[in-house]
Amino acid sequence: MNRTWRGLCFLLVFAGAAVLLPAQSNPPAPPPQKIPVIDGGIGPCSVELTVTTADGKPAPGVDVSVHIAYGFAGIRRLDLDAGTNADGKVRFIGLPSRVHQPPLAFKAANDRYTGMATYDPEDECQAKHDLVLDKPKPQ
Repeated sequence: MNRTWRGLCFLLVFAGAAVLLPAQSNPPAPPPQKIPVIDGGIGPCSVELTVTTADGKPAPGVDVSVHIAYGFAGIRRLDLDAGTNADGKVRFIGLPSRVHQPPLAFKAANDRYTGMATYDPEDECQAKHDLVLDKPKPQ
């Protein structure tokens, strides 16, 4: 009987100490920003771009544009433009699976730097690419 009481008391003390001790945890990470999406509406392909500066930091508020020539002999054309979120991300969806004169050139620019990333939807319909801003913007 004494053993049972000692065991119960031990469990109660141990459980009480666990409740009273503060749990050590890291501060919560900020929630990820919603990625801006621009829909071309002309096909099943998409590309997500992560725009960074030369030192690897996200580049928020950067304009990313692409000129798409598609269809027979590239007669049809579409220009898309979108800005990056606080994490430097932007997504282009509804891109054609075949373009005239691939690859597509995604050009990014802010007030000081420019950069470019290429994407060929025939090789990879769903893609994620990095775009680094490093070249000084021409004056």
